[in-house]
Amino acid sequence: MSLIEPYAPQSGHRGQQPFAVEAMLRIHFMQQWFNLSDPAMEEALHDVPVFRDFAGLSNWADAMPSESSILRFRHLLERHKLADQILATVNGLLSAKGLLLKAGTVVDATLIAAPSSTKNREGERDPEMHQSKKGQQWYFGMKAHIGVDAESGLVHTVQGTSGNVNDVVEANSLLHGEETVVFTDAGYQGADKRPDAKPGVTWHVAMRPGKRRALDTEHNEADALLEKIERIKAGVRAKVEHPFRVIKRQFGHVKVRYRGLKKNTAQLKTLFALSNLWMVRNKVGSLVG
Repeated sequence: MSLIEPYAPQSGHRGQQPFAVEAMLRIHFMQQWFNLSDPAMEEALHDVPVFRDFAGLSNWADAMPSESSILRFRHLLERHKLADQILATVNGLLSAKGLLLKAGTVVDATLIAAPSSTKNREGERDPEMHQSKKGQQWYFGMKAHIGVDAESGLVHTVQGTSGNVNDVVEANSLLHGEETVVFTDAGYQGADKRPDAKPGVTWHVAMRPGKRRALDTEHNEADALLEKIERIKAGVRAKVEHPFRVIKRQFGHVKVRYRGLKKNTAQLKTLFALSNLWMVRNKVGSLVG
């Protein structure tokens, strides 16, 4: 709460009395967990008692935040870049409890679709969303680039870009600066040679699929050893898929909700902060104890 309270409206001003920051933050989190729009969140508060209970508004005599109040709170978080601080605060807590280590990082990106019918005031699709090709299929939207802890799979860094930005461009921006090794798929070839490459970091980049298929693992011992190494690297890289699965399947975030990269990236940072908590949910007792 201390992150947000300095920026929150104070009581005593004219107009609608502000709701408690804790209540609004809990409502904001429920929006992310259940993939609800501002109007749908307002309706849920009126219709679902457990939502009111979680927000601390279980008294039927209490006023309920309107969709406008919910919108204003989200804008407050965006305006002061508080999603970044929420992610940092969650990760600070996880690090203090030994759940987020810093020796190694896995980086990857996923496409988040934008509705092709989204229109702006000029009658065009969102200009900050772009097409990109994956395999033989074209997608329209943005990319979520993340750096995760190689041991736990918890997300420590999030970047949002247009869908047409090459993954390797964001590779080095996803490092926290304390890791010594990084694991990536074959799309990150050359990340260690880019101008923004971090010194002292060893990159374990997957072998290109065509080259790997050409390995003669039955008759060539060196090729068989390379195949074993690739399997080990793939096992580490798999950690990065867990948070993607959480936000897409558990939280239902398969399409962007807002217009523009800034708003959608802020939402992604909140979603990945919540995904970290979801992934350690069986250890929550020790976290808050």
